[in-house]
Amino acid sequence: MIKIFKTEENKKLSRLSINEAVSGSWFSLISPNDEEIKQVSLVLGLDEDFLRNSLDLDERSRIEIEDGNVLIITNLPIMTEDGCFDTLPMGIIYTPTSILTVCSKDNNILASFNENTTYTFDTKNRTEFMLKILYRSVKFYLKYLDIINRTTENIEVELQKATNNKALFQLMEIQKTLVYFSTALKDNDIVLQKIMRITKPTNVNYIKTTEEDIDLLEDVIIDTRQAIEMVDMHRMILEAMMEGFASIINNNLNQVMKFLAAITIIMSIPTMIGGLWGMNVKVPYSQNTYGFLIVVALSIITSIAAVFYFRKKGMF
Repeated sequence: MIKIFKTEENKKLSRLSINEAVSGSWFSLISPNDEEIKQVSLVLGLDEDFLRNSLDLDERSRIEIEDGNVLIITNLPIMTEDGCFDTLPMGIIYTPTSILTVCSKDNNILASFNENTTYTFDTKNRTEFMLKILYRSVKFYLKYLDIINRTTENIEVELQKATNNKALFQLMEIQKTLVYFSTALKDNDIVLQKIMRITKPTNVNYIKTTEEDIDLLEDVIIDTRQAIEMVDMHRMILEAMMEGFASIINNNLNQVMKFLAAITIIMSIPTMIGGLWGMNVKVPYSQNTYGFLIVVALSIITSIAAVFYFRKKGMF
């Protein structure tokens, strides 16, 4: 799917067809097919592989420069349909006239740049727009990390009384997400450092920047490093939690087994007494009118005594 936008002078975002595409346009390619890739390649004079590189789900963050066009592949955070988190590669192609974003799936980061938020960006200012996409990506990392933190706290409460491994599996899923986030953020940080280098006046300026753009780029780098620190902190806390709560689950299970063992012993007392008085031999009180009641009373008294004993030992 191809969507082409351009910010007008009145700050409105207009939608263009590929034949109407002009300088300062934003080409948004979401899961494009071969025909759409060929169309964009012909219009902008780009190598088709330059567009396809970002569609590989295993692509790492990197920068590639070809014929004055800059390809920046960055990894975005996404929330899956089942409420889990993952990362997704997205390509930002900076050309002398336009800017392109190429992604295999629709996502919240690109969707946040729309007609309702058009006052916050300008497609004609390609550098600023590119940096705002990267900045929005970092903000979503921080947002999802906050959600992960709250989820972990809820699981922590559940684990205090858990006797099965369900909560631990949830923590393992979160731990896997944090590994994805950590890897993606560290790769993104390397890419941001490269962007900073190629925008220095001493280098060939493939990406034109102003002082405001440099300030925004520095903010993106600072927030990215903050996100990396948060991920590392959450990972360390999670590892300690998993070790501690594995012991708690085992202890909870031991408490249940102790309780069941005590109940089994208490329930066996009346059975044992009844078995003794039910044998085909002479037993005490066999000729007594109240013999049955005496045996029942003896069973009850002995069972109550066992209950008090086990309570004193902490098995209830």
